[in-house]
Amino acid sequence: MTITTDVARTVAALRRTVAGLHVELTRYQLVIWTAGNVSARVPGQDLMVIKPSGVSYDELSADAMVVTDLHGNLVEGEREPSSDTAAHAYVYRHLPDVGGVAHTHSTYATAWAARGEPIPCVLTMAADEFGGEVPVGPFATIGDDSIGRGIVDTLRSSRSHAVLMQNHGPFTIGVDAKAAVKAAVMVEDVARTVHISRQLGSPIEIAQPDIDSLYERYQNVYGQAVPSTQGALDG
Repeated sequence: MTITTDVARTVAALRRTVAGLHVELTRYQLVIWTAGNVSARVPGQDLMVIKPSGVSYDELSADAMVVTDLHGNLVEGEREPSSDTAAHAYVYRHLPDVGGVAHTHSTYATAWAARGEPIPCVLTMAADEFGGEVPVGPFATIGDDSIGRGIVDTLRSSRSHAVLMQNHGPFTIGVDAKAAVKAAVMVEDVARTVHISRQLGSPIEIAQPDIDSLYERYQNVYGQAVPSTQGALDG
């Protein structure tokens, strides 16, 4: 596959973005050693940028990132792609609105995955970010697209941007790679807080109408409004 000059500029920018987001995984203590990965879809192309396999986080510069097609075949780069490349590629092929995927082995979220138990929606933050419980996906082997199939099949019937793959750990998705990493940070915080609350007693689940209201507000109202340029254009 030939990468044109315009696409090459986009890929170079995504290499820098994806490399920087791996720093966020270590900053928030979501990974250890060489585990975990982040990828980004190249807009308008059947390509993605992803971390190479088994490389120390200290070595994950923009130049170290690799480019594959959406079947996991290496297109650009000198190293083997992540062992989870097939899973990321499957997600991009089957969920066209997804622009970024992240995978971690963060302690608390992975502990829920080890139990094969969804994280109940007992926090407004979970309602905001995930629109309900964080679901569990099926056990799947590493190295082919089995994990990707489990992610897609689970999230197609959920508003959540996070799934706990049984006996493995969390995978998160987003409109871009930054959003996917944000979801990874949030799911670990929710997993930890709900775990602690269960040590104290039985958490109180939020009623579905309230979950819906919280999710709608957070997704569509929360944050800074985009300034209108109409006044400037009108003079």
